[in-house]
Amino acid sequence: MSNELLFFGGFLLFIVLMLAIDLGLFSKSDKPVSLTQAAIMSAVWVTFALAFYVVLRIWGHELHDVHDFGRLAEITKKHLHNIRLIPDDFAASLAIYKNNLALEYLTGYVVEYALSVDNIFVMVLVFSSFGVPAKYYHKVLVWGIIGAIVLRFLFIFLGAALIAQFGWILYIFGFFLVYTGINMFMHRSEEEEIDPQNHTVVKFASKYFSVYPNFVGGQFFHREAGKKYITPLFLVLLVIEFTDLIFAVDSIPAIFAVTKDPYIVFFSNIFAILGLRSMFFLLVNIIHKFHYLKTGLSFLLVFIGAKMLLHHWLDEWGFTTSHSLIVIVSILAISVIASLVFPRKAKVE
Repeated sequence: MSNELLFFGGFLLFIVLMLAIDLGLFSKSDKPVSLTQAAIMSAVWVTFALAFYVVLRIWGHELHDVHDFGRLAEITKKHLHNIRLIPDDFAASLAIYKNNLALEYLTGYVVEYALSVDNIFVMVLVFSSFGVPAKYYHKVLVWGIIGAIVLRFLFIFLGAALIAQFGWILYIFGFFLVYTGINMFMHRSEEEEIDPQNHTVVKFASKYFSVYPNFVGGQFFHREAGKKYITPLFLVLLVIEFTDLIFAVDSIPAIFAVTKDPYIVFFSNIFAILGLRSMFFLLVNIIHKFHYLKTGLSFLLVFIGAKMLLHHWLDEWGFTTSHSLIVIVSILAISVIASLVFPRKAKVE
């Protein structure tokens, strides 16, 4: 078995183990997640994500079995890493490669984590619109994240295959992100609404399944008089999955603007998704205070899309992954600080 499979397999095993522990410790209790628990969970996942950055800095070459200069040059070209290798110094070139690989992962993680905040706005709206009791939020989010991991895996490696086969698809991704960013900016002040009865997912599920009219504890399915029903809680799970699918259309191309290595895209995506659940419980009651965040995210998408469209020129100008990370963090920091310094005025009834 190659080091590549061992590296990726080890990562998947770790994720499965952590999700199993999460489900075993928290989902059976059906109690609301406290602010303290959310803070601890968030700290744990951020620590894991940063620890993985260190892993890539030290052992990143094992991901693609890079043990000689020829293999290093091949992988660098294949994944379009914006680095300059030193032909006469394999050790120095390898250090440059591992540093860039880790930085691409960290930048992708920050981008995905930031875009996940917009997802939280919608999740809060979904839970409130469907009247889900707070004690069931965690269960829905955990199972939603498991589904999201599978979908992201398929999306990411399909996207990587398309990029490898059709390089011009990067420009389509770029135009799409610029359009999405501009559209988000134009509608940044609009209040989103969800009609549970007329939601696309609800209509589809109701057409093919029997839906029980009420919540049945924390159950997704219910049997009564010999007939099996899906519960409203399962409908909420389907809506959450559908929502993540829509957000993935934005976020995955955004990370491909940072790195073309599908493994790095997957690693950064998954760590951000796993941290999304705990971040939800941290921000659920204060998310409305960050009213400039949508503006910041719109600028972020436009920047990433423009970077994808202009990557050849930016590479020639010496625009590196480090510069991207600085711009991304600056946009996010400015939007958060502006939200706190210039709070939204209360609406006059």
